Amino acid sequence: VQLQASGGGLVQAGGSLRLSCAASGRTFSTYTMGWFRQAPGKEREFVAALTRNGGNTYYADSVKGRFTISRDNAKNTVYLQMNSLKPEDTAVYYCAAGLRASVQVPNAYSYWGQGTLVTVSS
Repeated sequence: VQLQASGGGLVQAGGSLRLSCAASGRTFSTYTMGWFRQAPGKEREFVAALTRNGGNTYYADSVKGRFTISRDNAKNTVYLQMNSLKPEDTAVYYCAAGLRASVQVPNAYSYWGQGTLVTVSS
């Protein structure tokens, strides 16, 4: 599976962005999809995940109520809608695909996109 993330950019605090992650391959629907982020000088952290059938979603406490993860298996794409953005959301955002159950842990994912930069100004 190859993943291509897009949609990052510069936005003011309180604004919104929607990230997209397009996947290649016909097995996209079998993977749990996740979003992680990494701010300068910090470790990569979990943001959100969505199981392969879309039945279960998981969010980091810091983004609950503001971010929404969704997927369109027909388009092989996963999305991250980000609302009410804060300066502390500034990071490179990565999408990932995996088959393991521990969806909040980076090593549960086998495939990673290249990352897209989100910058939130105050």
